[in-house]
Amino acid sequence: MKKIIFCLCIVLITTLANAQQVNNALLNNYDTALVIYNRSSEETINVNPTFSARRLSPCSTFKIYNTLIGLELGLIEGPDVPWYKWDGVHRFIDGWNKELTLREAFSVSAVPAYQILANQIGAEQMQGYLEKIDYGNKDISSGIDVFWLDPPWGVPLMISADEQVELLNKLFDGKLPFSKKNIAILLDIMEVLKTDKGTLYGKTGSSAAADGKKLLGWFVGFLEHNATTYVFACNITGGEEPSGKVAREIVESVFRSQGLL
Repeated sequence: MKKIIFCLCIVLITTLANAQQVNNALLNNYDTALVIYNRSSEETINVNPTFSARRLSPCSTFKIYNTLIGLELGLIEGPDVPWYKWDGVHRFIDGWNKELTLREAFSVSAVPAYQILANQIGAEQMQGYLEKIDYGNKDISSGIDVFWLDPPWGVPLMISADEQVELLNKLFDGKLPFSKKNIAILLDIMEVLKTDKGTLYGKTGSSAAADGKKLLGWFVGFLEHNATTYVFACNITGGEEPSGKVAREIVESVFRSQGLL
């Protein structure tokens, strides 16, 4: 895996320097979408425009907006207030099997907590928000508590890496229907790594087949380096075990190779 990421970084160093498209054959057998937007220079790096335009299930990256909607409707009080009350059912991720604050639920990507939240929001209000923010194909027809999840639930909601970056830029520009207070809470809980060079914020997302084989990985968020913010979205399919963890490793390695993180 380290060799794979190293090779990808070598490719992207050249890409970030001259903004030229990268040959996807060099992306280590992953079908990789990686879009990075510099909010200061307004320059966009797009590793593969074909892959960055394809719509895929958002998986757990939808928790970014599910969180905002829940905060806006007053269904969540704050980042560190007790929020998710565990029902006592043991699930396959240990971090889900206890009561959680919003910060904790977001960090461990607690699907049960966000399914309850989606049900509280309701289909009508959820659909209304997706229309307002223009989220991907805006389709929640597979069910209010599963529409962002991948098979076997069936996934009508789809979004591209390009659209993920566009949405985050709208969020920073104050063009989405969320208060500054609630946006600040979201950004706070999105922090995943801080170094002496920069701070990384993001949300992973993954999907797998019924047999556990990884199918898709996302990492969506932004990096603050000095006075510059870089908004990014990465998704990977194909290759060896694509997952949100690997997508995050790719993004981190790229930023580190540029001395930004």
